[in-house]
Amino acid sequence: MALPDSLSIAQARRVTLAAQGFADPKPGGVTDLRHLRRVLRRVHLIQMDSVNVLQRAHFMPLYSRLGPYPAELLERAAYRKPRDLFEFWGHEASLITTDLQPLFRWRMARAAEMAWGNMRRVAEEQPELVERVLGVVRDRGPITAAEIEHDEPRRKDHWGWNWSAVKQALEWLFYSGQITAAERTSSFARRYDLPERVLPQAVLNAPTPAPADAFRSLVELSARALGVAAEPELRDYFRLPVDGFKQAVAELVDDQVLRPVSVPGWKQPTYLHRDARLPRWVRAATLVSPFDPLIWERGRTERLFGMNYRIEIYVPAAQRLYGYYVLPFLLGEQLTARVDLKADRKTGRLLIPAAWLEPGADPEETAAALAAELHRLAGWLGLAEVTLPERGDLADPLTTALRAVSLSG
Repeated sequence: MALPDSLSIAQARRVTLAAQGFADPKPGGVTDLRHLRRVLRRVHLIQMDSVNVLQRAHFMPLYSRLGPYPAELLERAAYRKPRDLFEFWGHEASLITTDLQPLFRWRMARAAEMAWGNMRRVAEEQPELVERVLGVVRDRGPITAAEIEHDEPRRKDHWGWNWSAVKQALEWLFYSGQITAAERTSSFARRYDLPERVLPQAVLNAPTPAPADAFRSLVELSARALGVAAEPELRDYFRLPVDGFKQAVAELVDDQVLRPVSVPGWKQPTYLHRDARLPRWVRAATLVSPFDPLIWERGRTERLFGMNYRIEIYVPAAQRLYGYYVLPFLLGEQLTARVDLKADRKTGRLLIPAAWLEPGADPEETAAALAAELHRLAGWLGLAEVTLPERGDLADPLTTALRAVSLSG
């Protein structure tokens, strides 16, 4: 049945959750890559981040949609042949399905204008260093920056990521597509190698589309992954340039792949993908990572769920409203709570510095579902205990619910 040209907020929310895979039933047990591929076909890429206070960011979107799964399956998909994923700048630093690699070659080709200042600077000012580093990767890869730096001059006078010139050269080569990530070390450092030794041959042999064709494909994939989207989040999904994005949207509308629709309170032009579906209900009960594509675009998160969400990792402790690493809790089709979490791996405990209820959510229902989810998460992380929350307006109901789960267990 065709969806209407005007969607309510509730309808837009269900369309989004279905597109993102939250309306799919969770499998009883994930034992192979088939389930991961089902999610990856929906979201197309997973954002990476070095913060490891709970679990590294790229593992969480699969957990949110599948429930507990063997983390080594994602490692296998990303870093073992035949690879389902490769690392590149998709949204931010991302794991992207390998079949999309040709669609990002325009970004690699534009490294001189799009890469960060330090990368461009080392390419412009020290081309001989870049060539020497590329030669080391060719001869010794896969290899980390630290392993090369033993033989190269070190310069760490930039306040940002404090990269050495060697690291800057490697990242330039990575951004421009001359090298790629073969794997990650236990400390999350990239091991770099040549693409021809990492990527599947079929991907390497695939023709390079014209930028306009790549933009069109990426906008279509963004729209498919979001279901219904206003222009800012549609462009943000793959961080596309404005001009190419506008043309791609116009062509996709002409071809009826995208259909303009209206949603109350959405001021920007909004589009529905032709394959979007509207489920009657969504019965999710899961925590959502700060880096999950469901909530990447914070304005969209507020319009869809009424949650003004900001990650406060970089906010001074005294100024944080909710906590250091706060995850929204999706119950049904609403974000009903947010909870600050930390995995204390030395003691085997899941710590809850704070738990907060969203306006209008039922505290007992939310606490009961969240308590069950926290125990499920702890088990997946290999933690033996879930501690009681320390503060927040949901702390008391959640304490009661956690104690009830412990007694029933």
